[in-house]
Amino acid sequence: MNPFRVFKGLVAPIDRDNVDTDAIIPKQFLKSIKKSGFGENLFDEWRYLDSGFPGQDPASRKPNPDFVLNQPRYRGASVLLARENFGCGSSREHAPWALDQYGFRVVIAPSFADIFFNNCFKNGLLPIVLPSSQVNRLFDDVAAFVGYELTVDLESQMVIKPDGEAWPFEVQAFRKFCLLNGFDDIGLTLRYEDKIKKYETERLLKKPWLAHSL
Repeated sequence: MNPFRVFKGLVAPIDRDNVDTDAIIPKQFLKSIKKSGFGENLFDEWRYLDSGFPGQDPASRKPNPDFVLNQPRYRGASVLLARENFGCGSSREHAPWALDQYGFRVVIAPSFADIFFNNCFKNGLLPIVLPSSQVNRLFDDVAAFVGYELTVDLESQMVIKPDGEAWPFEVQAFRKFCLLNGFDDIGLTLRYEDKIKKYETERLLKKPWLAHSL
């Protein structure tokens, strides 16, 4: 998982409340046992006019020109601006996978569904909760200015607007530590790799029969 420290990116707005995980990555794409390739199907039913299926060539699809991510001004966006209760619905971890693999590193909203919120941190995404009044101002700014970008400083816990105005956000200390250092659950465990190897070596010396399999 890539460390997250200071990030600057183009903002794309999804101006809908209660965006659920089936909208973020529809159920037919959950059949894959791989943890990759989901970005091309992010918001699939909104992003395309035809029905998609796993393994389909995106070049063969019919994009919906009215959907925000298909508009040229938001091409390459890496900060997603959303409304209340973003990520509700099922607990599928594919939702943050799809957002990350599309290119998003930050999602800003007034509120998130709990499981989605937790899954974001485990996959290198930073979900930021800001008051509705500030989110409304960002929606207005994004609509008014083409190429609108935000800077997110995780160390100082600030969202910084292009005019220099900075807004603080809260993040739990352990989650912040993991993002700053690029630790997912496996990475956290591997910090103790030497101790794990030492334990396994000592265990086999005491119980050598454990080294044999049936």
